[in-house]
Amino acid sequence: MKTITVREFFNRYTNLITFVVLVFLLTILTRGQALTWTSFKTLIIAEAVRAFASLGVGMIIITKGIDLSIGYVVCLTASVAASFAQIPTYETAIYHGVSFPLLVPVIAGILAGGLFGFLNGVLVAYGKLPPFIATLGTMSIARGIQLLYTKAAIVSSLKPEYKAIAQNSLGPFPFLGIYVILIALVIWVLLKHTKQGTNFYAIGGNAQAARVSGINVERDLLCVYLYAGLLYGAAGVLLSSRLALANALTANGMELDAIAAVTVGGVSQNGGVGTVGGMIIGIFTMGLINYGMSFLAIDSYYQYLVKGAIIIMAVYFDMKKYAKRA
Repeated sequence: MKTITVREFFNRYTNLITFVVLVFLLTILTRGQALTWTSFKTLIIAEAVRAFASLGVGMIIITKGIDLSIGYVVCLTASVAASFAQIPTYETAIYHGVSFPLLVPVIAGILAGGLFGFLNGVLVAYGKLPPFIATLGTMSIARGIQLLYTKAAIVSSLKPEYKAIAQNSLGPFPFLGIYVILIALVIWVLLKHTKQGTNFYAIGGNAQAARVSGINVERDLLCVYLYAGLLYGAAGVLLSSRLALANALTANGMELDAIAAVTVGGVSQNGGVGTVGGMIIGIFTMGLINYGMSFLAIDSYYQYLVKGAIIIMAVYFDMKKYAKRA
């Protein structure tokens, strides 16, 4: 059995070690309060929605793509879902006087995300647009549609059964945590135990070589953006359910959170590298940073500085690591 050096160990488990160190430091700074069940539950609730968005963009980055439209797509899907979940007697309800079954807002939100994911996929895979430009454009389109659809108003007064989707718990464990576990398992099976998941890694490693080996690169790229869009739609549904409303500021900056989380979690910007476990660790690492700064009463504006610096450092060390391997 081959033994690994300390350096190899740190390189292999950098994200996990970072998470453990942060937990240790936060425990000291908060005098143990960071390890209470209440704090852990708060962290799960706060990061669950971002987990859906992060898993979506994580798959895209594995194929050496990027998605800047996340925040506004989630904002739009949250607004669409919430509009179908409003109490029909509410005076300013978008569909005043009409009561929809619970499945309607859920399906509407997920489909809205899927449509944008499909659009992103068509633009990148078949339109041959750089992912950065394609998703920058759809980000603006999603923003415009959300403002037109809601007339820039708050979509509130949602039905209790809709709010229960994200606000209730199974015993002491929040539903949101259960949703994250289930979707993480689904993505893990997709990436590690299906041919298409293997194709995603191959495309990210070398798209031309993947094409030569018989992989339908365009089809699989379309699929990865579609899957991500469906996850954004689910994130919008859960977010509007948790907040009991949606407006033009919902999910503001979520693309930064999601990209930072998966980058810290070891998903390489060079493509072809990344695991679901790493993504989840990255998500909760960023959550710990946010929680710690809030608990220590550090101005929330500094969180943007920290997230930006984390992305830059994570990408820098990622490039250094793979440059050495090359």
